[in-house]
Amino acid sequence: MIFNNSNPFDTIQQIAGGYCLARCLHAIADFGVADVLNGEPKTAEEVASATQTNPGALRRAVRLLSAYGIFEINDNKISHTPASQLLRKDHPQSMRGFTRMFSLPINWKAYEDFNEAIRTGEPNVEKVYTGGFWKYFGDHKQESAIFNEAMADKANAQLYGIMSSYDFSNFKTIGDIGGGRGHLLQAVLHSTSGAQGVLFDLPHVIEDARKMASDRLTLQAGDFFKDSLPACDAYLVMEIIHDWPDAESIDILRAIRKSAPPQAKLLLIESIIPDSPDPDWSKMLDIHMLTLLGGKQRTTKEFEALLTEAGFALTQEIDCQVGISILEASVV
Repeated sequence: MIFNNSNPFDTIQQIAGGYCLARCLHAIADFGVADVLNGEPKTAEEVASATQTNPGALRRAVRLLSAYGIFEINDNKISHTPASQLLRKDHPQSMRGFTRMFSLPINWKAYEDFNEAIRTGEPNVEKVYTGGFWKYFGDHKQESAIFNEAMADKANAQLYGIMSSYDFSNFKTIGDIGGGRGHLLQAVLHSTSGAQGVLFDLPHVIEDARKMASDRLTLQAGDFFKDSLPACDAYLVMEIIHDWPDAESIDILRAIRKSAPPQAKLLLIESIIPDSPDPDWSKMLDIHMLTLLGGKQRTTKEFEALLTEAGFALTQEIDCQVGISILEASVV
């Protein structure tokens, strides 16, 4: 959100009531408005007819979004902006699934009792669904499909930055720990012709990814808190550690350290909280982690402390220029 910092009243007013902005974005993504537009401006009546929505309400929602650069309204016609293009399902960097994921009940309802999260420092999600965040998606297939689409959208949007920021060619065996459907690992293998890959995740995730298995990509089901991890030259761990508090994060890193050969590299791929006091997605994501999972976003120094405790040494930090960084660490 964009605020007038010279007007404190306006800043408080917009933040206090700003949840309507997010809800407009969620609804517009749910109704597929961006897909209806294609490349040609349309009136609100035309879009509403195609999406089975009310023309007046639709136009008002789009008007609010357009004030923040999402869509544009000229001569009573709605047209695309670079931001609204990302809501198209067919866009190569589509964020439609990512947007819809934040409107799911497990995410939205957890904030109804956010005061309790601030009071206790514990996530609220158990009050919304017994068993918590991951069990909810295990029990709700439709919502799980949206979540998987969201994670794929996010990975696809960030893959280019990751692949262009790091040289994977020196690794013969690359493990993707908690890698979901293996989008990152597949991209790495595609760019590293001589490498073999191992995708490690929970059994139900590996079952969903079974079609990805090949002579170069092995699937291994397991729980990184209980089971042995594969021995690899490099370990990809993308946005896994932020799901967990410090103690569990160290346990995950120690499990990798236990299986890692002496020359192995650990590549933590995370959104790093910057030293700057300015707005940053990582600071917002940090509150989602608090509310939904009990995890946290971290600064570079905080990640370095976790790595040291688990038997790794941070060797370099690489900003991938897509809201995410690679923290490379070596076995001590």
